[in-house]
Amino acid sequence: MTTEIAAPSDQTPTDQTPSDQTSAGLAPGEQTPSERDLADLIARLRIVHASGRTRPIEWRLRQLEGIERLLVERESEIAAALAADLGRSAVEAWLGDVTSTHGEVVFARKHLKRWMRRKKQRLPLNQLPGSGWIQYEPLGVVLVIGPWNYPVYLSLAPLIAAVAAGNCAVVKPSELAPATSALLARLIPQYVDAEAVKVVEGDGRTTQSLLALGFDHALFTGGTEIGKKIMAGAAATLTPVTLELGGKSPVIVTADADLDVVARRIAWVKLLNSGQTCIAPDYVLVDASVRDELVDKIVATVVAFRADQGGAGMRIVNERQFDRLAGYLESTRGVVVAGGETDRESLTIQPAVIVDPDPDEPSMTDEIFGPILPVLSFTSVDTAIAFVNSRPKPLALYVFTRSRAIQRRLVDRIPAGGAVVNHVALHCLVPSLPFGGVGASGMGAYHGEWGFQALSHRKSVLAKTFTPDLQVVYPPYSDRAQKILRRIF
Repeated sequence: MTTEIAAPSDQTPTDQTPSDQTSAGLAPGEQTPSERDLADLIARLRIVHASGRTRPIEWRLRQLEGIERLLVERESEIAAALAADLGRSAVEAWLGDVTSTHGEVVFARKHLKRWMRRKKQRLPLNQLPGSGWIQYEPLGVVLVIGPWNYPVYLSLAPLIAAVAAGNCAVVKPSELAPATSALLARLIPQYVDAEAVKVVEGDGRTTQSLLALGFDHALFTGGTEIGKKIMAGAAATLTPVTLELGGKSPVIVTADADLDVVARRIAWVKLLNSGQTCIAPDYVLVDASVRDELVDKIVATVVAFRADQGGAGMRIVNERQFDRLAGYLESTRGVVVAGGETDRESLTIQPAVIVDPDPDEPSMTDEIFGPILPVLSFTSVDTAIAFVNSRPKPLALYVFTRSRAIQRRLVDRIPAGGAVVNHVALHCLVPSLPFGGVGASGMGAYHGEWGFQALSHRKSVLAKTFTPDLQVVYPPYSDRAQKILRRIF
């Protein structure tokens, strides 16, 4: 029996992104930093920033070069930490955390000089003679709150933006990736200015204690529910926030798509990091006429991609997340056509494809964040658009079709943080494109110049000459003067 998606009702499902998708990090056995220690640390960072040492381009470039060297020289240690925390292979550690960060830092280093230039602006006639421009200034001290799923990339990429903009920074890794958190705490001071960049390990209480001290900007990557807490904590000190959250990123596949390519690209990204990726394809909407064919191809591709794994399941980060995902499989009213076997002792799940789940069941209302892929069908593009738009705005939208008209229609009519046509997730690796969410999937954006601008203050400057100095603009105002002023301004 086929469950086809229907036009949405007036009700919008509540976003229930896993609450511990990202928290702040404390390595096991370590004490939570005291509020006094944190206050002293922030005070020292403010002194460093006030000294002006972080403003010159030479300082900024040295920090970027240091981060680049860290990635190159310590790749094996990074891979080992990611294996310990997440069960990642060395190649996935390189692909997901090392090369992505490396591309970001190289791009920033090459383009920083241009980003820092003043940008001249045209003036209206009534402001001439004079000149106007925008100049970019460091905000001050920035807080980076990293997640556990890509703990190197999503801690260092915001740091790259912070130091490129000339800021001091506190990096707060996640305690749910303790080996990587400890590694970052050890390595970062060796490669960047240790007086201007600090790493603070701790749990969620540490994050809230930091936020209570006040920063010039906070950048958080993680789940929507924790994002709300970050925003609330930042509000007390009017700390601006960039929130990179999650959501259910849909894949829409029309009948004219190359299904072999579609299956490979969906499976490749869905399997990365056991599906624990914020921009992983969360569910597939496919034209009913090719649904069964696409499902068969996805299942066969998953088997082929995992042929060297000896039947092992995919590692889930902790028991809480494992139980949540296992619950999706147990409660589904769809058909699990492949995979789905679970092993709580090893915290592993065999990649699963669910066909025709109920649109209101947990696998379709919660962000999955695991190796489970629901597939539903549609008979019209308008129905697919209405289905996606009835739910919280996703972090990403993926469209597979040969029709340029349909590509444009889907991208234009479905609000999302970003979109990719005929592929999945690769927009995240393009530094010249801003990366960010919208609505429940986040606010603000960074990467490349967009990160530099997000963590800089755009100061408007108007420079005037001493002459001419028209007396008509000064009081007292005669009737004639008022008429002239109305014409000038």
